[in-house]
Amino acid sequence: MADKLKRIMEQLDKGNIDIFSALSQISDSRGIENIGFARIDHDRKSRCGFPEFIYGENKTIEQLCEIIPTLIKKQSPVLVTRLDVDKGKALKKKFPQGEFDELARVFIIRQKAKKYGNVVVLTAGTSDLNVALEAKYTLESCDVGTIMISDVGVAGLHRLLGEVESFKNADAIIVVAGMEGALPSVVGGLVSCPVIAVPTSVGYGAAMGGIAALLGMLNSCASGVTVVNIDNGFGAACAATRIIQNARRKSEK
Repeated sequence: MADKLKRIMEQLDKGNIDIFSALSQISDSRGIENIGFARIDHDRKSRCGFPEFIYGENKTIEQLCEIIPTLIKKQSPVLVTRLDVDKGKALKKKFPQGEFDELARVFIIRQKAKKYGNVVVLTAGTSDLNVALEAKYTLESCDVGTIMISDVGVAGLHRLLGEVESFKNADAIIVVAGMEGALPSVVGGLVSCPVIAVPTSVGYGAAMGGIAALLGMLNSCASGVTVVNIDNGFGAACAATRIIQNARRKSEK
């Protein structure tokens, strides 16, 4: 890669190519694989700390079955999110080495790798498990050590307090909650690590499909709680991965 970049810069310096051609060649040399309808970013992990993943909703099964082998070829983990049952079962049939979790709506092909860090995923209720599992699978695909603790919402605060020893030394905590979204505020008052709140669309009428939880989390009285979009377990996991990978890079220097 370094040799190719050096050659491009030498050609630019000699005037053999213009700046636009150089930028195009550099982009190509940075691991972008163009398969026509999609450009696969194989270099994303070196830039961002997590590899290229696939948002499955609105993609056809034929498109998914073309994208996935490009990742397998590079020995990258495969994570396809937001799948319906038919697509998930079709992918499982096509790629039997993978796993399809119907609740999480995720298809995953794992690669063996050392795990780094310790991220705890907490759910307020069992109804939040689908979003929490999406976060869990994403973290695992990013080689991040993960623990999940379910059903510890504020309706029975003693359940959370009974688990404090399990998460007080975490590097980051993802808190998944619907209804009024109170759990991240409680957790934020108990720990010093980053807390990433995920509002879910769980709740009765005035929950407004997760808007109430989102606003509650944005107005948290626990300072420094980060909030992602409604039902976005994937985004929360990527945020936690950035935290873990940044700490890892600094510790290795």
